[in-house]
Amino acid sequence: MAVPSVLHSSPVIQRHPQNPVLTQAAVPYRSSLVYNAGVTKYQGRYIMVFRNDIFDGEGTEEFKHVESNLGLAFSKDGIAWTVEPKPCWRWRTQEIHRIYDPRITVLDGRFYLCFAVDTAHGVRGGMAVTDDFDKFEVLSISVPDNRNMVLFPEKIGGKYARLERPFPVYSRGRDRFDAWFSDSPDLRYWGNSHLVLGVEHVPFANDKVGPAAPPVRTAKGWLTTFHAVDRDDSRGKNGWEKKWAKRYTAGIMLLDLNEPWKVIGLCPDPLLAPEASYEVAGGLRNHVIFPGGMILEDSGEVKIYYGAADTVECVATAHVDDLLALCRPVSALGAE
Repeated sequence: MAVPSVLHSSPVIQRHPQNPVLTQAAVPYRSSLVYNAGVTKYQGRYIMVFRNDIFDGEGTEEFKHVESNLGLAFSKDGIAWTVEPKPCWRWRTQEIHRIYDPRITVLDGRFYLCFAVDTAHGVRGGMAVTDDFDKFEVLSISVPDNRNMVLFPEKIGGKYARLERPFPVYSRGRDRFDAWFSDSPDLRYWGNSHLVLGVEHVPFANDKVGPAAPPVRTAKGWLTTFHAVDRDDSRGKNGWEKKWAKRYTAGIMLLDLNEPWKVIGLCPDPLLAPEASYEVAGGLRNHVIFPGGMILEDSGEVKIYYGAADTVECVATAHVDDLLALCRPVSALGAE
């Protein structure tokens, strides 16, 4: 079934009127693009670790990547952010080319960061822990090619759990990437992997699906966002590049609390589709929405933070009951 040429966001979710809530203009050091942030709330304070990309020739087809680093920002209300005076993590060696796309999970009062690194031998997903966002202990890095890892906020069945998106190009013959589950006894050695969500399970995807923000526990299951990509090669120039044929949307699903590789509820339509001006125009890659943080407030409001057009960071809100109602009951899609 073909993906519709026009997709719309769910009426239950509202973009914040102050979007974008963070742009490169708020960064007190060199910055071209600020997006795909991990966001959490701890002891009443909102914490954001964002992807900071630096380019020469920004805004033109001659743009050239200079550096990626991770920036740190804090907020009292989750809307107005103050960026720290320098990046919290730069990582570049002969093997590691750049670090990007952070995700934050709080476990036992410590901050665990999932991230991606481009290396001389492929794309790898990693995990680190920090107590102060100044010093990071790298716990594990996957073999190529894997990324988009997110860590669950508690152990499940006595083990740590994560979602991830490997890149099986050779075996599937093209972009056809899916969301997977793995667990670990110690955050270093990962296995017991299960398929969670395949491209074929999502009506608004034909290219790839994968994790987005770390899941949130509810009484009915793990409320979980995912990214979904459809590709149409007839699309022309949609950003700085000569051609950008992909569209990224955000979906929502419900995972079983005890066997979180099982999808028990799925919304058949996008939760967020690119529609706002800052999502569809003027960006590095237009028509891109990529959630990286989800916070369930005591009031029942859910804040979903997302990168827009690979250029700025935004937030949208919905009530948790409305999000759960979107997740129509299904049999376990990824069960093996």
